[in-house]
Amino acid sequence: MSEQPRHRDEHRTTSRRTFLGLSTGVGAGLALGGLPVFRAMASPSRPSAPSLVAADEATTLWYPKPGTEAHIIQEGLAVGNGRFGALVTGDPAKDVLFLTDATLWTGGLNDTLDSGGQFPYESEKFGTLSLLAKAYVSVPAHTSTAISGYRRQLDLSNGYVSASYQHSGATYTREVYASHPDDVVVVRLKQSGGGSYTGSVALNGTHGESTGSDSAPGSASFGGTLGNGLVYGAVVTATGTGGKVSVDGGQVRFDGCSEVLIVIAGGTNYVPDPSKGYQDPAVDPKSVAREKATAAAKESGDALLATHVEDYRKLYGAMTVDLGTSTEEQRGKDTAGRLAARAADGAAPDPELEAAYLQFARYLTISSSRGSVPSNLQGLWLDRNDPDWMADYHTDINVQMNYWFPDRAGLGACFEPLADYLLAQVPVWTRTTQALFNDTRNRFRNSSGKVAGWTTAISHNISGGLGWYWHPAGNAWLCNSVFEHYEFTQDTEYLSKIYPLLKGACQFWEARLITTTVTDPDGGTREVLIDDKDWSPEHGPEDAKGITYAQELVWQLFQNYRVAAQELGVDPRYASTIAGLQRRLHLPVVSPKTGWLEEWMSPDNLGETTHRHLSPLVGLFPGDRLTSQDMPGDIADGVTKLLTARGMNSFGWGMAWRALCWARLKDAARAYQGFLTPLRPSKDNSNGTAINFFDMYALGDRATFQIDANFGVPTAALEMLLYSRPGLIELLPALPSAWAARGNVTGIGARGGFTIDLAWADGQVTSATVHSARGGRTTVAYGKWTRKVTLAAGESTTLTPPPRAAQ
Repeated sequence: MSEQPRHRDEHRTTSRRTFLGLSTGVGAGLALGGLPVFRAMASPSRPSAPSLVAADEATTLWYPKPGTEAHIIQEGLAVGNGRFGALVTGDPAKDVLFLTDATLWTGGLNDTLDSGGQFPYESEKFGTLSLLAKAYVSVPAHTSTAISGYRRQLDLSNGYVSASYQHSGATYTREVYASHPDDVVVVRLKQSGGGSYTGSVALNGTHGESTGSDSAPGSASFGGTLGNGLVYGAVVTATGTGGKVSVDGGQVRFDGCSEVLIVIAGGTNYVPDPSKGYQDPAVDPKSVAREKATAAAKESGDALLATHVEDYRKLYGAMTVDLGTSTEEQRGKDTAGRLAARAADGAAPDPELEAAYLQFARYLTISSSRGSVPSNLQGLWLDRNDPDWMADYHTDINVQMNYWFPDRAGLGACFEPLADYLLAQVPVWTRTTQALFNDTRNRFRNSSGKVAGWTTAISHNISGGLGWYWHPAGNAWLCNSVFEHYEFTQDTEYLSKIYPLLKGACQFWEARLITTTVTDPDGGTREVLIDDKDWSPEHGPEDAKGITYAQELVWQLFQNYRVAAQELGVDPRYASTIAGLQRRLHLPVVSPKTGWLEEWMSPDNLGETTHRHLSPLVGLFPGDRLTSQDMPGDIADGVTKLLTARGMNSFGWGMAWRALCWARLKDAARAYQGFLTPLRPSKDNSNGTAINFFDMYALGDRATFQIDANFGVPTAALEMLLYSRPGLIELLPALPSAWAARGNVTGIGARGGFTIDLAWADGQVTSATVHSARGGRTTVAYGKWTRKVTLAAGESTTLTPPPRAAQ
């Protein structure tokens, strides 16, 4: 992510070619992704009653006062069902929900290059994610001066937000969640002690719409069409117990109700199909929303909550995390107080807070990556219609970082939206690449004059459109990400689905690589293959050849493609061709001037020493070529010195990457420092964590929410506990002293199709149970101790390695 202002060229225009004219002939071998459209569904099966994790056992974030609308991005609590979500303040008198549908994007194909051969990057043509609506739940009598005992919380264990307080002798409680089975946001107002609710709910669009009474009883709705033709709509409906519900213009009113159930539904006619221009004219979003809201509102509040919690717990319960016990004093503080206390100089570790931060990432994953497009720069949560960087998909680390986490965190099903999304984008990206990449204005064009396969740009939207600079190696990084999911799952059906992505990216690099001569330390010369003119994101000269970033990503792409072709038994000749190219790739060396691993195929430091990106270290993490076990000594030294020079002060995602690299180098202290730094409270627009646990990115006079650190930092925590690569699982490679006393984690994912239950005490592994989903073999290592493990599908084995001192 760049610190610089957005790259804009507002005087350029993009092609008016119609989406419907798109052909899938280019890249037609790709099956479209499995992302569903917004449509009515059969009623889900429902448990008889909610089965909740008890309050004294649940992991919660809690606060003694409501959030505010003005600071909702830092104070609002997030709910989401993967496609549809909200930020909620929990204000008893005037609760506010900022509602977002992940597919409500302006803009489009954006396929006319600017004068520099790059893509315009602005909100009109490229587009932006935007808010669907703001909902205001008003109970005018429940002002802050009229209530007492207020508490709001996000219950991570059960997956919902709540607030409670007392008023006139009665206890009032509200629940807010986004149900995946019912595909709605639910707000339930309850009480005990003889109270009642009188108020209203207003659903306001954010694009100039007018909300009016809907044809469904007790409902209001609006609909609209964006400038790009995308149709959208939303409906709110309410039912009451023991009182009256009515509709007054665009508001639903409730009077004297002992309980109120509010259901909000909304969506668009987006469809992941380039042949339809990513829009389905047969879908009427307002009608679909009405059907969903009406169906859900017929159920009881208990039934809706039970359905949601059962669905959520199936995912959330796949992993448990215990990093140690916090003190009673720490437990007694609200979440904002705990964050501040942990950041104080000389503060003691707060392991339960740190485990909650990891579990919050799992909550966000479940909430923002199910059944729709993948998580973007802000996941599913906005506070305005002009989010920074359009809340787009950045391919030079940010979207990849969002997806390092799911497989390691027992949430493999939440990875697949990324793969399905790419399958729906690549036919258009292929066409764009082959038509425009070798434009004479593009400084990154292939000097060979050849173009094949596909690549992408640094930014992209959900309608095939690319933005900002071309990003030649972006195709390799995206492919390596989706291939890694195969390594965790060993699902050959999935591998077959993504295989065309890998092959198309290899074809691009087969056409792009150029030959140059290098001199070896012994004075000999040899010819190698290198990347053409390129940019080491987002750093240094923009016309460097053989940048380490691209060389490492392409090496990994070729390696992954070869494995895929062999596993599937396809294309042996082409796999052999790629193997030959891989053998000839130049691989980075250590600079004799700086002592660092070279970034630009030059001994000179051509950029900023403490730059936020760790592009030349991509082979260390997330790559597999540079490993602590196998790196030659000079390379290991150069990697360590470069990582040290980059420093330990960066944006949240930059600290996450640093922590992960230090974990790969088994430096527990610096890995933990990289984990802990982003947890410092964001104050005066600084980098750090807001009170709602969102990671804030400093932009001078303000800070903005960027979600990648919320996934990347917890990924680093998991890598400190367990490292895996094909054929190897290493236990506690970088356990920090703050968590060493005792702890355990169950359900942590490992490559090879394994999950691990791991326990430790006094810094030593006490047991490790290895589970295999599909059957396989690996080596488990702890210090110098190793054990080969072979398991059939569904089998498990428990190992008790000796203490490191006894090995």
